[in-house]
Formats: sequence, structure tokens, C-alpha cells
Amino acid sequence: MKDFSLEVVANEILNDLKNNATEIVNGSSLSSPRAIGDAVQDYLGETGLPNVLSKYGISVNDEFGRRAMEDIAFKDFDGNYYAIDVKTHNEDTMFNMPNLISVRRLATFYKNDDKNNFCILIISYKVQQNELNYTSCHFKKIESFDWECLTIGALGWGQIQIANSNNLKFTEITCRKTWMLQLCDNLSAFYDEEIGKIGERKTWFGSIKEYWQTR
Repeated sequence: MKDFSLEVVANEILNDLKNNATEIVNGSSLSSPRAIGDAVQDYLGETGLPNVLSKYGISVNDEFGRRAMEDIAFKDFDGNYYAIDVKTHNEDTMFNMPNLISVRRLATFYKNDDKNNFCILIISYKVQQNELNYTSCHFKKIESFDWECLTIGALGWGQIQIANSNNLKFTEITCRKTWMLQLCDNLSAFYDEEIGKIGERKTWFGSIKEYWQTR
């Protein structure tokens, strides 16, 4: 049996896409990032990733509801669970800032079981000669993303986002504890900033209230 690693699997996924999935989108849909993203995700869940992981004796599950954090998932032989969020990136675009996961959902997922792994599978492509040209594939646990390329968006408790998909940076040594502690520090600073913004908004609308009270 082959040795399993996300880096090796990423290379095999890229080769599979290049050989079998260049024409999964055609016509006007090639101008729609959403249509391409959906098609690539469907292909990977139904065909691409199962074909690659079958070499390791691993089966794939891609039947999740729309609100689930994973698009695809599998377990390895040690019982480690991999929840995968599939992202596609058109390299001809100047700026992409995709949402990854709610900070609360990630914190709960990792606290519940040390064998849980939240992974991002990023497929980069260009549209050339009316077909998809796949250029790269990154398959990483979220704690492999350097915080220099991530940000936190003001949605709910906070949403981890890639600051710009054109500028990805990964850590060479993955340490979940260190990464999660940094997340907590970043959230503390983020919440302080949000409290400041809310104070400004409250004061501003206080002046609006005074205006209408005196009319």
C-alpha cells in the first residue's frame, strides 16, 4: 500500500484533473466561476478524489447538506477524519477572498476530537481554448496556512478568510496548538476592534436620535 500524505494526494489530484476534467464545463459556463467551482467540486467528490484515494484503500463521502462545513470527507486507517472544503481559483483574476470557516465552528470541531482535521483543497485554473487548464492543487490542513495570508471577517462570531488567493503562504511545520493559540490572540484583537466600531456607530446614531427628537 502506498504511503499516504496530503502533498502526494494533491499531486495525484492535479494529474487526475488534467487528464480527465478539462471539459467538465463548456460554453457560456466557462465565464462563470460559480459554475466552474460547482463542476470541479462535483467531479472531485464523485470521481476524482475517490479514484485517487482508492489506491490507499480509503473511501470518500460527499453527501453533505448545504450548511455542512465539509464538501467531501474521509477517514484514514488511523481513524483521522478529514473534512474538506473545496475551493477553486481562477488565476486570471486579480483578487479573491474566499471564506473558509466560522471561528466558532472550527474551534468546536478541533476541541471535540484531536483526530478531526479541517482541510482546504484549492484548485487553481485558467480558461484556455474553451477548456479548463489546471495549474496547481494545494491540499492542506487549515493550520498549515500561515496567518500572513489569512484574515478574519465580521460575520457571526468571525469568519476565517484567505486574504487573497493569489498570495498563499504555508508553514513548513504544522503545530495545531500554536496555530490555534494564534487564532485566539487574533480574535481578541479583532473583537476589540469590533467593539470600537460598535461604539462609534452607537454614538453616531445617538446624534441621529437627538436630531429627530428636536424636530
